[in-house]
Amino acid sequence: QVQLVESGGGLVQAGGSLRLSCAASGRTFSDYGMGWFRQAPGKEREFVAAINWSGRSTYYADSVKGRFTISRDNAKNTAYLQMNTLKPEDTAVYYCAERSRAAGSSSLNDYDYWGQGTQVTVSS
Repeated sequence: QVQLVESGGGLVQAGGSLRLSCAASGRTFSDYGMGWFRQAPGKEREFVAAINWSGRSTYYADSVKGRFTISRDNAKNTAYLQMNTLKPEDTAVYYCAERSRAAGSSSLNDYDYWGQGTQVTVSS
């Protein structure tokens, strides 16, 4: 059974940084693409970043490009989202997700497993 556990969320001032982690278990982590999504109150869940199985291919939403970096450590079965220059509009619950294919994807429907989410709040 695949389990994804996010950590690293919290409260930060605008302009600050946070690093989210997503620890995976239950199958061979290095075979599959990973993604990060977020959901703000009253809004739909949206794509943030994705990474392929090897970490060599990454994809970002335009709203976070240049500020956020997705990465993975296959030896530790963990994916990361480094978030810099945070803005109040980045406030949301952040979810990691794993799909059953090697490539990353920006589509929610392409992911089979989801974590429980971690809250990120950016104050102005």
